[in-house]
Amino acid sequence: MRALAQALPSLLLRLLLTPTPGALGTNPGLVVRITDKGLEYVAREGSMVLQKKLLRITLPDFTGDFKIKPFGRGHYGFHSLSIHSCELRGSALTPLPGQGLSLTISDSFIRVQSEWKVRKAFVKLHGSLDVQVKGITISVNLVLGREPSGRPTVTASGCSSHIRDVEVDISGDLGWLLNLFHNQIESRFRRVLESKICEMLQNSVTSDLQPYLQTLPVTTEIDSFARIDYSLMEAPQATAQMLDVMFKGEIFNREHYSPVSFLAPVMSLPEQYNRMVYFAISDYVFNTASVVYHEAGFLNFSITDDMVPPGSNIRLTTKSFRPFVPRLARLYPNMNLELQGAMASAPFLNFSPGNLSLTPVMEIEAFVLLPSSAKEPVFQLGVATNMSAMLTFNTSKITGFLKPGKIQVELKESKVGVFNVELLEALLNYYILNTLYPKVNEKLAEGFSLPLLKDIRLYDPVLEIHKDFLFLGTNLQYMRA
Repeated sequence: MRALAQALPSLLLRLLLTPTPGALGTNPGLVVRITDKGLEYVAREGSMVLQKKLLRITLPDFTGDFKIKPFGRGHYGFHSLSIHSCELRGSALTPLPGQGLSLTISDSFIRVQSEWKVRKAFVKLHGSLDVQVKGITISVNLVLGREPSGRPTVTASGCSSHIRDVEVDISGDLGWLLNLFHNQIESRFRRVLESKICEMLQNSVTSDLQPYLQTLPVTTEIDSFARIDYSLMEAPQATAQMLDVMFKGEIFNREHYSPVSFLAPVMSLPEQYNRMVYFAISDYVFNTASVVYHEAGFLNFSITDDMVPPGSNIRLTTKSFRPFVPRLARLYPNMNLELQGAMASAPFLNFSPGNLSLTPVMEIEAFVLLPSSAKEPVFQLGVATNMSAMLTFNTSKITGFLKPGKIQVELKESKVGVFNVELLEALLNYYILNTLYPKVNEKLAEGFSLPLLKDIRLYDPVLEIHKDFLFLGTNLQYMRA
């Protein structure tokens, strides 16, 4: 018991300090903001889907007995009721803070056609019936959540439907039958249709909208090295004017996951509403990618003499180094050299308003290639450069391009004496410009996909660089099959 009492305070402290999903200080790497304009578009598209669903609603038959002067008692039946046409107008999707979204459809219209039969003793009458249902109002709350896998969820709650007016047209001069409908059937018809509308809407949310949200990718493959984690960090957040969806936005090694040692920054998104949707992509996304490719050795390189251009003032041979590193030529006469380079650490992309830059530092080690095929280290160089970067949006992907900057070479360590690195600087600059940059830019041109639902196309983009994040505004279009 004494040991337990001593261990309990430290255990509680560890529990308090252990981060949990959605905990304070855990920021999203990517935020998708859907504006009023985007919600209006979604509402219009959704109402078109619901219109098609309404046409498939099946209505029950209405039968019963009547007693009408001077006809006396009889039996009636309204059967084969079907929705012939409908028009859902005035659809709106508005944020519902703390829950999700509220869908309202107002001033809508449904036309129902039916057959009628009346029987009294041996007399039978029949004909057609046309019912125009006007001023339909529908309201439902869409509660948004997050499942453990990181995908969004939606459930319908609080559905209500109201019919303002019902107009009936019956074939033939049968005013008594019209009165019969209004007096004995209309109220039941209203209740049934209102109930059927909500039933259809709730089923559509369950069978159509929820599976559609499942098409949002949780992870997306970038290439043979990396994948990107697009799991939701919490349920989508509705405010008065918008809906924000927070994604982890971390790029990780596809073979094994290891957490990075830095957090995503807090992003202060500008108040912009001209586009349907905005993507705020923090430097965390790009810098986790840099860590993955650095650890995979993507930027490691080696330079041998056969890679040096014929017109170069220096060759990677000990003989060529004789004038400025005589000791190297004496110790290793007539031998070739090899330069092996790697990034000192993963280069991070720096975001400042209107500008992107990075300052990679490379470490290069020179080896003499001995006759025994062994490699003898002889000196080490440090190479620093400033680069500017461009990011662009291409249909559904963020792509990039690096612009070269001037390099600075420094002799870090030497076993063959101190020497001037100016000629090596020219050689390294040639290699970096003609080999390393094209390799990196080819990879950046492949880009990575944004988290999009199935059949969504983005267009009319506007790209801005802010402190710590890229801000992409765009409109969207649902590509119907």
